[in-house]
Amino acid sequence: MLSLSAVHKSRGVGSQRYSLVIPALALRAGEQLAIVGPSGCGKSTLLDLLALVLAPDQVGQFEFHQHDIAGLWRGDQQTTLAALRSQHLGYVLQTGGLLGFLDVRSNIALSRQLLGLKDDGSVTRLAEQLEISDQLAKKPAALSVGQRQRVSCARALAHAPQLVLADEPTASLDPLNAERVMQALLAQAREHRAACVIATHDEPLARASGLQVRRISCRRDTDGGVTATLGEAC
Repeated sequence: MLSLSAVHKSRGVGSQRYSLVIPALALRAGEQLAIVGPSGCGKSTLLDLLALVLAPDQVGQFEFHQHDIAGLWRGDQQTTLAALRSQHLGYVLQTGGLLGFLDVRSNIALSRQLLGLKDDGSVTRLAEQLEISDQLAKKPAALSVGQRQRVSCARALAHAPQLVLADEPTASLDPLNAERVMQALLAQAREHRAACVIATHDEPLARASGLQVRRISCRRDTDGGVTATLGEAC
């Protein structure tokens, strides 16, 4: 479903250079993976590459949903990339990314509405499963941080994507709510047989949640820049 090899992305030059190297990454439908490492190691950059919003600089292979993503970037096929993002990807942003002028129900339904999908009960069902059904008429500002993160998870899942990405979805939560949000997200992804990649600094939580774990390690290069490399499963 997703296959990458020899993917590189760099930003800046000299001592301000940061490079991410992905030697290999493959996911089948339903697989769940945690990318762990300290802040600034490149977890968000990796997710943005997988989310098809950031073009790689070098690619050996990058395939998703039977599409040659590297070829689409080289050909500047923005319309096709946008269609793949909207139809097959769900993204839980670190800050939640909810629209403040919409209520919870409308925020969750947004991904379906943008695709022109009819109401099939998914919004109500996800709200119940994520324990936010009593918050549907509220605006995001009226919610707790944990509730906002669960709304963001529901929105990412509402259109039944094949790949769910989550950037530090529990970073601002206390341990109890962090576990609740993580388990709720993973349970819903499993129910939809969606592959899931979660970037987190909380390796103990990732392992306790049953996720396969891969670390990003960093080294300082001779030019003063930093190269981060995605390691093997551990």
